[in-house]
Amino acid sequence: MTSGVLLDLSGVIYEGPRAIPGAPEAVSRLRKSGLPLRFVTNTTRSPKQAIIRRLAEFGVAVAESELFTPAQAALDWLREHGCRPHLLIHPDLRLDFEAEFSGSGWAVVVGDAADAFDYASLNRAFRELIHGASLLALAKNRKFEDSDGELSLDAGPFVAALEFASERQATVLGKPSADFYEAALASMLCPAEEAVMIGDDAEADIAGALNAGVSVALLVRTGKYRDGDERRFDPAPTAVVDDVSAAVDRILVGRE
Repeated sequence: MTSGVLLDLSGVIYEGPRAIPGAPEAVSRLRKSGLPLRFVTNTTRSPKQAIIRRLAEFGVAVAESELFTPAQAALDWLREHGCRPHLLIHPDLRLDFEAEFSGSGWAVVVGDAADAFDYASLNRAFRELIHGASLLALAKNRKFEDSDGELSLDAGPFVAALEFASERQATVLGKPSADFYEAALASMLCPAEEAVMIGDDAEADIAGALNAGVSVALLVRTGKYRDGDERRFDPAPTAVVDDVSAAVDRILVGRE
């Protein structure tokens, strides 16, 4: 029985500046079925409200409570642990961190900083770490599909460099963190064993969800998917489908 659906965004709902054909209609069909939805993204270049506005432009209306981002998870972690952030993130994402922080601790927060990843910024973060700051990775993805349709470096390689240099292990806040998935599932009162995940990343979306206890994880052949991805990580996807429309067909069999 399916009681809730988790959906990735980039590579599933949209690619670069356009919606994936049929994706808005697929989301609409899920909503009409009555299944609760949560959108779980590792996108760390845009603040939450910008993501919601972008989805609305594609014809996908998403409430703030339905969207789970690593930045949101980082804010919760910083408050819980009484830490202030040293940010190594994309300039646009700083909007999500315009909050008051208290406490005596510090944490280096690393996201996909794009051109802001340079020697000086990485070295400043490294020095914070060797002086005792915690290391928070908003995500640790290896790569993403860029706006030109090619793969580009994501935050993961830079997080790995800081881990190696500082001899510290990062706390990963976005996918594939089990805590990230569990928070999204809890918000819609959906047991993991009754949830379905739809994603284009065989590692973070699919293996991550299955390791978090999600019963079904559907890998789409859009976005960053490349031939053979389904065989590269364990656990393997429940099924590989052409796109989110095909995934929704599979989920809604017998419900429509």
